Amino acid sequence: MKTHFPALLLAVSMFTACGRPETEQSNESKPRELEGTWKLINGTLIEKGDTTVTDYTRKVSFIKVINDSHFAFLQHDLNKGKDSTASFSAGGGAYTLKDSAYTEKLEYCTAREWEGNEFHFTISIQNDTLVQHGVEKVEAAGVERLNIEKYVRVN
Repeated sequence: MKTHFPALLLAVSMFTACGRPETEQSNESKPRELEGTWKLINGTLIEKGDTTVTDYTRKVSFIKVINDSHFAFLQHDLNKGKDSTASFSAGGGAYTLKDSAYTEKLEYCTAREWEGNEFHFTISIQNDTLVQHGVEKVEAAGVERLNIEKYVRVN
């Protein structure tokens, strides 16, 4: 029995690995360095030839929380909703990551017409900085633009 045990163990582990759903397998290959809480420092939107750069350290705050399978983002004004800059938005859903190809599947969003869309980004992480860029396209909202975001790790 002892001589067959290693072969049996190998066969069982190969069978269970092959039988796992694709999402579980892809989660195991995700770099742990992406997981955590990220604060958006600045964002650049390029749409129809116009460029808008937003500094997310002055009038608004935006964080993104990423675990092994999902992401969520929260944004609000820094004046505690007491003037014309009052704002709050949030959203989240599942994501996939393969190498530097990061895809968000937005399941929840305060802007409901954005729900159900996928957003494909390329990401790079260097030390405590995450940069993601890609095209956001939401036909229901008439949006098609290049989005470049720079985050720093909070934890």
